[in-house]
Amino acid sequence: MTQLNNLDSELAHELGDFPEDDLDIVFTPKECRTLQPSMPEDGVELDSHVRDCVQTYIREWLIVNRKNQGNSDTCSLKNKGSRKDFHKTLQKQTFESETLDSSDTSFQAGPKHVQVLPEDASRTTLTSSDFDLRSLQPDPRLENLLRHVSAEEFERQNEEARRTNRHAELLALYPSVDEEDAVEIRPVPDRPKEHLGNRILVKLQTLKFDIEIEPLFACIALYDIKERKKISENFHCDLNPDSLRGFLRSHTPSIDLSTQARSAVFSVTYPSSDIYLVIKIEKVLQQGEIGDCAEPYMVLKESEAGKTKEKIEKLKAQAESFCQRLGKYRMPFAWIPISLTNFFNVSTLEREVPEAEGLNGKGSISDKRTTLLQARRLSERSLSSEDSYPVPNFKTVSLTLNTFFKQEGDRLSDEDLFKFLADFKRSSSLQRRIKTLPGTLKVEISPAPESLGYCLTPELLPVKPFPENRNRPHKEILEFPIREVYVPHTIYRNLLYVYPQRLNFANRPASARNITIKIQFMCGEDPTCAMPIIFGKSSGPEFVQEIYTAITYHNKSPDFYEEVKIKLPAKLTEKHHLLFTFYHISCQPKQGASVETLLGYTWLPILLNDRLQTGHYCLPVALDKLPVHYSIHSPEKVPSQTPPVKWVEGHKGVFNVEVQAVSSVHTQDNHLEKFFTLCHSLESQVTFPIRVMDQKITEATLEHELKLSIICLNSSRLEPLVLFLHLVLDKLFQLAVQPMVIAGQTANFSQFAFESVVAIVNSLHNSKDLSKDQHGRNCLLASYVYYVFRLPDPQREVAKLGAGSSAILTESRYYTFGRTSAVSVGNKLLQSRVISCSNPDITVTQSATDEEVKNIMSSKPVDHSSNRMSFYVEATNDTTNVCASPRPSSKKHFHEELALQMVVSTGMVREAVFKYAWFFFELLIKSMAQYVHNIEKQDNPRRSRFSDRFKDDITTIVSVVTSEIAALLVKPQPQKESEQAEKINISLAFFLYDLLSLMDRGFVFNLIKHYCNQLSNKLNSLSTLISMRLEFLRILCSHEHYLNLNLFFMTSASAPASPSPSLSSQNSSSCSSFQDQKIASMFDLSSEYRQQHFLTGLLFTELAAALDTDSEGISKVQRKAVSAILSLLSSHDLDPRCSKKEVKIKIAALYLPLVGIILDSLSQLHDFTISDARGGKGRTGNPEEEQESAGAINQNVALAIAGNQFNLRSSGISVMSQPYRQNATLGPDTSRNLLICFLWIMKNADQNLIQKWIADLPSMQLNRILDLLFICVSCFEYKGKQSSDKVSTQALQKSRDVKARLEEALLRGEGARGEMMKRCRIPAGNDRSAGLNENLRWRKEQTHWRQANERQDKTKAELDQEALISGNLATEANLIILDMQENIIQASFAAECRDNLLGGVLKVLVNSLGCDQSTTYLTHCFGTLRALIAKFGDFLFEEEVEQCADLCQRVLHHCSSSIDITRTQACATLYLLMRYSFSSTSNFARVKMQVTMSLASLVGKSPEFNEEFLRRSLRTILAYAEEDADMQPTPFPAQVEELLCNLNSILSDTVKMREFQEDPEMLMDLMYRIAKGYQTSPDLRLTWLQNMAEKHTKRKCYTEAAMCLVHAAALVAEYLSMLEDRNYLPVGSVTFQNISSNVLEESAVSDDILSPDEDGICSGRYFSESGLVGLLEQAAELFGTGGLYETVNEVYKIVIPILEAHRDFRKLTLTHSKLQKAFDSIINKGQKRMFGTYFRVGFYGSKFGDLDEQEFVYKEPAITKLPEISHRLEGFYGQCFGEDAVEVIKDSTPVDKRKLDPNKAYIQITFVEPYFDEYEMKDRITYFEKNFNLCRFMYTTPFTMDGRPRGELSEQYKRNTILTTMHAFPYIKTRINVIQKEEFILTPIEVAIEDMQKKTQELTAATNQEPPDAKMLQMVLQGSVGATVNQGPLEVAQVFLAEIPADPKLYRHHNKLRLCFKEFIMRCGEAVEKNKRLITADQREYQQELRKNYGKLKESLRPMIERKIPELYKPVVKVHSTRDSFHNQSFRKYEAQTSQST
Repeated sequence: MTQLNNLDSELAHELGDFPEDDLDIVFTPKECRTLQPSMPEDGVELDSHVRDCVQTYIREWLIVNRKNQGNSDTCSLKNKGSRKDFHKTLQKQTFESETLDSSDTSFQAGPKHVQVLPEDASRTTLTSSDFDLRSLQPDPRLENLLRHVSAEEFERQNEEARRTNRHAELLALYPSVDEEDAVEIRPVPDRPKEHLGNRILVKLQTLKFDIEIEPLFACIALYDIKERKKISENFHCDLNPDSLRGFLRSHTPSIDLSTQARSAVFSVTYPSSDIYLVIKIEKVLQQGEIGDCAEPYMVLKESEAGKTKEKIEKLKAQAESFCQRLGKYRMPFAWIPISLTNFFNVSTLEREVPEAEGLNGKGSISDKRTTLLQARRLSERSLSSEDSYPVPNFKTVSLTLNTFFKQEGDRLSDEDLFKFLADFKRSSSLQRRIKTLPGTLKVEISPAPESLGYCLTPELLPVKPFPENRNRPHKEILEFPIREVYVPHTIYRNLLYVYPQRLNFANRPASARNITIKIQFMCGEDPTCAMPIIFGKSSGPEFVQEIYTAITYHNKSPDFYEEVKIKLPAKLTEKHHLLFTFYHISCQPKQGASVETLLGYTWLPILLNDRLQTGHYCLPVALDKLPVHYSIHSPEKVPSQTPPVKWVEGHKGVFNVEVQAVSSVHTQDNHLEKFFTLCHSLESQVTFPIRVMDQKITEATLEHELKLSIICLNSSRLEPLVLFLHLVLDKLFQLAVQPMVIAGQTANFSQFAFESVVAIVNSLHNSKDLSKDQHGRNCLLASYVYYVFRLPDPQREVAKLGAGSSAILTESRYYTFGRTSAVSVGNKLLQSRVISCSNPDITVTQSATDEEVKNIMSSKPVDHSSNRMSFYVEATNDTTNVCASPRPSSKKHFHEELALQMVVSTGMVREAVFKYAWFFFELLIKSMAQYVHNIEKQDNPRRSRFSDRFKDDITTIVSVVTSEIAALLVKPQPQKESEQAEKINISLAFFLYDLLSLMDRGFVFNLIKHYCNQLSNKLNSLSTLISMRLEFLRILCSHEHYLNLNLFFMTSASAPASPSPSLSSQNSSSCSSFQDQKIASMFDLSSEYRQQHFLTGLLFTELAAALDTDSEGISKVQRKAVSAILSLLSSHDLDPRCSKKEVKIKIAALYLPLVGIILDSLSQLHDFTISDARGGKGRTGNPEEEQESAGAINQNVALAIAGNQFNLRSSGISVMSQPYRQNATLGPDTSRNLLICFLWIMKNADQNLIQKWIADLPSMQLNRILDLLFICVSCFEYKGKQSSDKVSTQALQKSRDVKARLEEALLRGEGARGEMMKRCRIPAGNDRSAGLNENLRWRKEQTHWRQANERQDKTKAELDQEALISGNLATEANLIILDMQENIIQASFAAECRDNLLGGVLKVLVNSLGCDQSTTYLTHCFGTLRALIAKFGDFLFEEEVEQCADLCQRVLHHCSSSIDITRTQACATLYLLMRYSFSSTSNFARVKMQVTMSLASLVGKSPEFNEEFLRRSLRTILAYAEEDADMQPTPFPAQVEELLCNLNSILSDTVKMREFQEDPEMLMDLMYRIAKGYQTSPDLRLTWLQNMAEKHTKRKCYTEAAMCLVHAAALVAEYLSMLEDRNYLPVGSVTFQNISSNVLEESAVSDDILSPDEDGICSGRYFSESGLVGLLEQAAELFGTGGLYETVNEVYKIVIPILEAHRDFRKLTLTHSKLQKAFDSIINKGQKRMFGTYFRVGFYGSKFGDLDEQEFVYKEPAITKLPEISHRLEGFYGQCFGEDAVEVIKDSTPVDKRKLDPNKAYIQITFVEPYFDEYEMKDRITYFEKNFNLCRFMYTTPFTMDGRPRGELSEQYKRNTILTTMHAFPYIKTRINVIQKEEFILTPIEVAIEDMQKKTQELTAATNQEPPDAKMLQMVLQGSVGATVNQGPLEVAQVFLAEIPADPKLYRHHNKLRLCFKEFIMRCGEAVEKNKRLITADQREYQQELRKNYGKLKESLRPMIERKIPELYKPVVKVHSTRDSFHNQSFRKYEAQTSQST
């Protein structure tokens, strides 16, 4: 490798080339909740097991850190910290869209400014077109615009301006990559800590009864009635006043503060609605049953005076005497339950509301029976239970309860309590059975805060924070969870609970009645051996030696509910036992008799076979005295003695007691117990044989037994295994490396120990109850490795049995406590990972390191063939080849042993090892790190740190794991297997990632290389392969020394040497071609690159492969690939080591090949220009958005519109020109991420290098770059705050993305189901959170799902901050694009290849101007534009006509901006454009034309554009023209003024349009009128037709929109046919007649007006063949959308010849497929198609202005009902004129204006139907034909002569009105004027004829229907022959046919009606016959009825049908003339008669 130059080595050093103190082993003290850790009592020599336990609980964590880790760690870690205040450094970017949004006042401000004109001027309205521009004040001008400056100078100034004030870190602005992809984030496991459930704080505030006569004591506990279990220990407290407490003074020697607590913290792990807080109340023992003692409480009240008072005093005195005598005995008294349902929100809450409603009505609060219940119910209701468990965050609630239940002496057991509680829960039936006592209990229940001042643990240890001034403490109450809690022990706890339950002395002599038990914990048999370790109750000493149970009066077999809590001694011996002494207490003082009478004893040894005894016992009771040496035996098995022991009931068990332990020392599990015992027997001196449970183990069998116990470990229950997990694993690891000498033989347990560890790991992972993190790691194990694991102590070499040193000594050696003070444990700890690292080759020279990497490529795989077992044997007695270390090295190193065991494992073990490889990998890494740390070997080169054998093992392991991954992925059932493979893959990656910091890098690189090759060989599915390798590489690349690992500083060697070549030197030919090739190759992924930059090379290879393939499911993989690279770049941007510019340049050079990859995938990028149907501001005439629903525009159309003539630009494959991409298109997010990477490189790379590269590129490549930039512009468009504020727009964006993805899937043929599956997983929400959209991988364990919906919860400040950042991102991205364009312009113009580039550059600039941009960007962009105009003006106006038109439109749009800076820049640019176009062609007609058209389209399309600002800009341009000295002599200023006046008048039209913004019909009329006004100016007419089309599309009037485009196309056709006569082109508008008869309007008025040769006329992009095709294709699309499929065919008839002439077969394919679709639709939809509904609307009243007395036919969407349109019009005009002023005329009779109120506006709306003459009906056969090309409509009005609308048959007339419209529907607007109205009247007999004909037709249709429809037929028949049809056929016949009319004129009608009936009756017959064939059996009677009716009807009609009028059948001479006259005159005469008669 070349020697690095100074700068580079400096940089390399600065990036901390593997800094020295990289590896950091930190001892962190455990966080302890209490002030001192919980420890066993002092001064006792502990058991080795207890000692180990305690040690495990108090020793420090050992954490391995890497110093620099987190420097370049994924941005997500940094984001949390440094990015918090990042937004404060940003400038607010101003966006016009937002200034408009924030204050709509600017609109109102518009016309108001104008009022400040001179008096006379303000008279004229704004609409008048003579509004004077000069009356306005121009904006400030750019002062140096007209100065002469060389183009180069101009460019230099622009560049300087652009370079200032830029944001250094692009990606800091970019939303961080979605966490879900960020596999490289290894979550730091939670620290192991004590388990606490949901904590609630219960404070007892008041407890008193109506009379206070004696002290009372409360005892509180929680019960779960469903599980029937007490779920907490007892909390004792009393609220006695001092006066009463004084009664007991003689019995309480001292009162400790800890016993005075009145508030307790209860903990509940599994909340449910069945948990009750039960408060039991006891009092001092007195004579009498509970009921007798409670009597006074029920009847007396403190408040009552007189006798009562005396009684109370007497009772008080009595109580005092009892207290003095029997003060240490208690009796049960009362209890009260409180439901905790509401304090834990559980979904299954049972609410008993209905009952409560019933009860609340009863009685007052004093009604004791209901009070408690109400209190309970109210307490349940007053709490909100919205909050979700597990955090109980309810509000603090104070409860007051007034009713206590009396205790029943015979029902005191827990069983009884559960029964009571269950009843209580069900109903209040309790109260009927149990007596209640009145009293007051006030309790406050609240969620326990994090830290309570002065709180004590269950062992009475003070909890931090512990305040100085203390009054009453809070007590934490120990929970007894109902189910297992899987949290390893972390504190020393050793408690025993004793529950005496029942005693049966029924057969004992009489004295035993008031029985109490004295309970003691003895350490010997002497009475003085009682230990003071029993926790005291309230208001007494903390610890006591004995406890007495409460007494039930006169009960020989009492139940007890006592709980005795004992603090167990740490060292238990055979002598320790529980002693129970039974006494009878005499309540009455008898002369000389003592209070206690001894009844008997029993006892319980604590240890049985060295194991703690717990469980239920039924013990016999010894009378009189205890046997000698009783404590060694259990009472059941006492050997016979002399004198013999007397037992109650002959040694039967009579006393039930339960003992439970809560201990973190006693495992209470046989397997664990045995394992620990045997381990300790190895470690310390023991005398053999040892006892384990009931077996004896000799020294000889020890090894065998130990192996057995190791194997059986995994059979122990999961809970104890988890509780003692840390200790178990520590012991097993100790056994794994520690050779033991047993009975003189060396025993090796390592394989057994290892297999046991594997089994435990397996069962922990498989347990459903244990949680895992997102990488599938079991959380308990992860915490263990991270915090707890440390190398097994090397100094416990061989436990030489018999001579071990004292235990204390080992202790001191075991841990170095002082360590932590030295190490600062900072924030690093929290974010660090389980990573170990070392200090790499600092001593080696730089080039050596490179050698190391260089060798990777050529190295061979290591040979694994040698026999492994031999090593295994050697390992035990040979030292490894490490250099001598100061300490004696133990025989085995843990990491070597572990690796070895992993390699040699087989079968199930092996499977589990690799399935949960992460655990073993992390163990390996942590042990290696400690090893390196311990042997202080960091100075040695890495290569010799670890033995070769160990390296071989590692190689084997990696290879095996890799094949395991491959094997899993090849399996058939994919889902589960592939997830597992993914997890193993990730853990392997982390392993190698960690190894990079510990081992020789070349070695690790080799492993990576093998991994990649091995996977490729095994896997056939490309997408899985890439996906796996990607995640793997992504993790490796997140290494903090990633840049150094990649030798990024080497890139400079291949860059040009000149430090910063000037422009001229760059362009000179001095760059040799060799140099050029070098530059070009820097942008390619060459093999040389891959060798130098290993990891990056691999990553790019994967990316390129992912982008290049098109297999199933690849889009997810592509997303992964791109997101991996993006996160890398982000980490550089956020890495403080990379902030220097030179470093950034180097780093960017490392990523140059990415540019090549991105350019190659250009065709796959998501086309942001299309999918985003950009709504909103100023996105006006850009071709790609010709319609609002741009998404629906076919890409070809967009192409055609973009003016991409059939001769495609030589741009290679332009983005637009490829309607169907070959490869899978990338999703929008993936594309966006890829593009931001491209921009990052372009921003940070060396700009000279980029210019050189561009200069050498072929133009095809350059065009691709421009296409890429074009997409970038649309991609990074500012979406604005509105997208954050309104969730709806975002939902819209979402649906678009989904649509885009669906299309993508359909195009690629991914199964619909797969797509559905993906879609199910898409959470709603922010589409920028990269990748969320593109199908999340489903991970149940992940909790960061919520981020998807956070959108709604954001505060305004956060939204503003987001908008601020995204505004800066948009600006920065666009400025980078601008820089690139400048680079392209400079480089390529130097190379003189500018012809086809300028167009591309302009296209990008124009696109960027069409997006929502910040003022900052616009200023620079306009600067660049002006430079371009100045430099290439002539070229621009000659060649790039289309771009120029777009440019005019964009600039003009910005001239109407509300922001002054933008307006100033835009005016200057527009003026310069005119000026240069004038000077280059001395006639700027074309620009004039383009500006005029742009304005027209701007005005037509953009509703919120502000004409006032535009006027001001026009004035400013005028000012420029007047001030431009150079131009004064020319006609230019005059022409400018003329143009501006023109524009001004167009503006005035707009103002008028603004008025009708709300009235769509009026607006269209106005636009129609404006378009008509431009009849002589085709370009403008075309523009207005397009504006109309756009408006129609917005209103979903697709047919009308299509018609507008057809008219536009006809206009173009006219022009083309004048230009050249090509037979495949349409011959002007005539050709279009089949589409619509209205098109003839477009025929050119005359040749003299339209000469196509005149400059500037018809120069728009549409006046070309491709333009024509584009318009027609768009029209066809719209016709298709509007459902007029037949017209689609007609349109394509015109298109196809043109396409054929151009041999454009691709388009022909497409066209024919569309035709096929259209025809299919016609066939499939048949009669179901819906066309318009028509209404005649007349306007009457002067308020309507022009509209007064006008009649229109309105076309409304199909199935519009009359009320709908009437409501719409009434509502709209109601708003205009006031609701009272508008009236809708309900009928359709002619309106008499004289009768109307002049102050009102009347609207008459009538439904009309298309009307055709009979001859027309022959041609209009199909449903479509009857609904197309309509210009005549008819409606009927029934009337009678006397003015009523309806009457008898004989007087019912009908008026048919036929309207003719000016144009045929559908037309380019939805309402057309009525131009002619004809009426004719039908006489009653004619009405009857019409009716009968209609009926007959219905019958015929129903009879002949195929397939037959019986229901329909029966309905029609019923109406025809039914007996009771009112005004039915029979009645008609009787009215008109009964007799021959007198008037001969009516003969013919009479005859016609007769014939109608004849046909009618015949059809009825047919129908009845048909019905007979259709009916089912049950309808026979119905059929007969029908037949009968038909017969009757036929009979009744026969005489009338058969009677002919004889006169008609005589020959009449003048038949013809009479008919004629009849036809011509009858109606008129008739009218005359009627008018006379009125």
